[in-house]
Amino acid sequence: MSVTHDEVLKIARLAELDVSEEALPLLAEQMSRILEYVAQINAVPASEGVKPFVPGPDALRFRADEVKPIPLAFGPEALAPAFKDGFFLVPKLGAFEGADS
Repeated sequence: MSVTHDEVLKIARLAELDVSEEALPLLAEQMSRILEYVAQINAVPASEGVKPFVPGPDALRFRADEVKPIPLAFGPEALAPAFKDGFFLVPKLGAFEGADS
């Protein structure tokens, strides 16, 4: 796949780069080589059976991802001045004190 001079200018404009006319041929060639390399990589068939490489000995593997609650150093009742039946007690708002609900 080859990149044209117009495409290089468009990419440079999108990247807000100022590209001189002398640099266009070199940039077009380099971008074309990059795209050819990516096409070669894409052509390699992917295998489902290949395990990913993990550095280190085989005995060291990733632990199971388990979600556990983090234990608190002290209970929530120690954080609040008023706590009852698992709830924080807060004072009523003045606007609602006289309302019947």
